[in-house]
Amino acid sequence: MYWLAIFALVVTLGLSVEAIWGLHRLVRLTECPAGESVPTPQVSIVVAARDEQRNIETGVRSMLSQQYSRLEVVVVDDRSTDQTGSILDRIAATEPRLTVVHLTDLPRGWLGKNHALQCGADRGSSEWILFADADIQMGPDTVGRAVRYAEANGVDHLAVAPDIIMPGPLLSAFVVHFLYSFLAFTKPWKAKDPKSWFFVGVGAFNLVRRTAYQGVDGHRRIALRPDDDLKLGKILKRAGWRQDALLGFRMVSVEWYHSLGEMIRGFEKNMFAGIDYSIALSLAGGLIQLINGVLPPVALLLTRGPTQALFAVQVVIAIGTYYRLAREARMSGVVALLYPVVVLLFVYIMWRTMILNLVHGGLQWRGTFYSLKQLKANRV
Repeated sequence: MYWLAIFALVVTLGLSVEAIWGLHRLVRLTECPAGESVPTPQVSIVVAARDEQRNIETGVRSMLSQQYSRLEVVVVDDRSTDQTGSILDRIAATEPRLTVVHLTDLPRGWLGKNHALQCGADRGSSEWILFADADIQMGPDTVGRAVRYAEANGVDHLAVAPDIIMPGPLLSAFVVHFLYSFLAFTKPWKAKDPKSWFFVGVGAFNLVRRTAYQGVDGHRRIALRPDDDLKLGKILKRAGWRQDALLGFRMVSVEWYHSLGEMIRGFEKNMFAGIDYSIALSLAGGLIQLINGVLPPVALLLTRGPTQALFAVQVVIAIGTYYRLAREARMSGVVALLYPVVVLLFVYIMWRTMILNLVHGGLQWRGTFYSLKQLKANRV
């Protein structure tokens, strides 16, 4: 246990330093100059919406309220079975900047959302495309700040991480763990370095120069990738287009899930895809997280002497890191105390998703089944 305690401490210290250091290296969107760049490029906000009646109106009106003169919003109603389409048509009747595209079929070889985003992008000829979630909320000068930053810094793809809103302390603590993992493993601040292999993509806010998007053949290259946001970033970075990431806290927010069950089911879409359907990575990654996130607080009660002291230091570092991230995300620092629980929950979701994909031979998502063979074939 002594050497296991040293291993857990070293790994936790390394990841925590990386996450906090990286957090401070990222530019905040709130720090970017407001107003339009000169000249002002045309922007198309493209959204894929399927059965989004709960949030679609507030999301679309947030997009339409942008203080940006050359803006259009294209929402693709992807075979919705609820009132999403009729809500969008009602808004479009009085909002000339909103274009609604209704899809009734899904072509073979496409994931529904990816096909919808490609269709939406193909509708316009704007200089910039902003791929956004249907339930996103943006401050009125969000688009202006993002475009001005991208234009001023010669960026072709700008990903902006939003505030993630979920109810209750447990789900809020899960968001903190997700932010920790995003910073420690994705290292978004390295995306702007052309020599670094790290890349970034954020489904809630992926701003892409149209020439770059067309240069990588758009979503056609990632037609069957459930993790399309990250993989779009990957193919853009690998093709040599300039990339950067910002923190959109206090300016961009998205409601993720409304209950624990909804969150567990929601991650079935991309958790296994995010590690390229690797059983070995899933098992190893889960085991390492358990050793570093769950073992120390448990071992703290079962060990004595130097071993207990090592585990105690690890627990203090973990709580301090989660507290710092929670405060950055405008959450109560108390949720940091739940970190062992959410690590256990994260590993459960990861392994559950892997098992479901393997047992069912694929992914059932929003009414459509995609075989694992199909999904694995779309490598990028």
